[in-house]
Amino acid sequence: MESAAQEKVEKIEESRLNPPRRFLNWKMGVGSVIVVGALALGGLCYYQKTHFNSHITINGVNVGGLTADQALKELESSIIKNEVYLGKTLVFDGNDAKMAFTNRDLPEVKKVLTKQQTFFPSSKKENYALLPSAGDQYRSQTMKQLLEEKLTEMNKNLKAPKDAEVHLEDGKIIVTKSIDGKQYDVKEILQQYQKQEYKSEIHLNPVYIQPIKENNPQIQKEKQILQALLQRTVNYKVQDQVYPLKGSDVIKHASVSKDGKVSIDPKDMQNEIAKINASQSTLNKSFQFKTHSGTVITVQGQSYGWALNVAKEAKQIQEAFENGQSTVVASHIYGNGWDHMATGFNTTTNNGIGDTYAEVSIAEQRIWLYKNGKMVLTTNVVTGRHDVGEDTHPGVWFILYKKSPSILEGSEYGQPHYRVKVNYWAPFTDDGQGFHDAGWRTNWSSTAYLHNGSGGCVNTPANIMEEVYNNLSQYEPVVIY
Repeated sequence: MESAAQEKVEKIEESRLNPPRRFLNWKMGVGSVIVVGALALGGLCYYQKTHFNSHITINGVNVGGLTADQALKELESSIIKNEVYLGKTLVFDGNDAKMAFTNRDLPEVKKVLTKQQTFFPSSKKENYALLPSAGDQYRSQTMKQLLEEKLTEMNKNLKAPKDAEVHLEDGKIIVTKSIDGKQYDVKEILQQYQKQEYKSEIHLNPVYIQPIKENNPQIQKEKQILQALLQRTVNYKVQDQVYPLKGSDVIKHASVSKDGKVSIDPKDMQNEIAKINASQSTLNKSFQFKTHSGTVITVQGQSYGWALNVAKEAKQIQEAFENGQSTVVASHIYGNGWDHMATGFNTTTNNGIGDTYAEVSIAEQRIWLYKNGKMVLTTNVVTGRHDVGEDTHPGVWFILYKKSPSILEGSEYGQPHYRVKVNYWAPFTDDGQGFHDAGWRTNWSSTAYLHNGSGGCVNTPANIMEEVYNNLSQYEPVVIY
């Protein structure tokens, strides 16, 4: 029994140390497969690491199956057409050129290679965008400018959008509706262009200029500006009178620009200033005048007087409303004097004539000079000859200037051309009538003017003319009746 058991153990040990031949052949086969598989896998990994997958493109150029170096050469030799489509319409056809890639771009191509790499070959289609490191000046600058010019030119023939607008019409705030247009938003389209991939065809989405809509915050702000304008008051001062001009009364038509600037139609404001001018100005109007005797008479204004320049004053008040100014002082005035000079604007007493003036009575053939309301001088005079129509002109005039001595030249009845020297000369009409001494005159009677008067001037006795001259001032009113 012991011998049999021993023999069985020995057989098992021999079988372990010397396996059957068929077992050895299987083991060797499996090992070979593993080695070959490992080599194949290693080769695949190396290929995948150094080659692009089959359906990979860069900027639309197929680089499938190529190494990074090969892909770069493919890019360098590829033609870029530089075509720009707006929607489906070709709007710009630029110059064909080779892509601007160089050897300096190889690191970027290798980055794309790494980025697209998969462990096993992939048939997935992918396009990668890559810009040349040196840039493409034609595409980034020249072509962009040409595209901008093209779009701008196209817009000239396309309907422009119309913004909603705020207006003041007949005193009411009106908001007009916006209208869509067909013009391209060049700025937005160019921004699209700058973001496009570097490939032959550039496809841009049409973007249109949008009008400002009625509910836009800007429109609401403009409405508020007009509402504030209507509530504003400008105090308009003319002499000693102040007129509170309310926006709602004098502004009936206005608009607001995009930058918030108000533009007012001056027509209604001019109408209001015209009313003020009609009630307060003195130019070409009749003056109520109290004579030396206390009698109140009416004398027509001639050169003396002032009036508002309605258009300029309205413009001044308009600007005050637009700029938020609260007070305007009348400053644009004119008259019938030389160069349309106004007189009496700063005078409000004595119905606008003031308290310093010269009074001339043709009927009494006498003058009275007043200073600050007090008579300082009176004398007899001889005025223009009545029977031949050379009367001294009635009305309210003013002293144009003073000159001593002076040469008077002119014509009168019986003397078509005279030239005479006087010691004192103070004219008050544009046609040459004034105060002067007349040493040649012998007839100083109160009726001399009827048949032996002057050529229109106020002849004053020589012995008092100096005092008269000294009491007259330039621009002083001269009331003749």
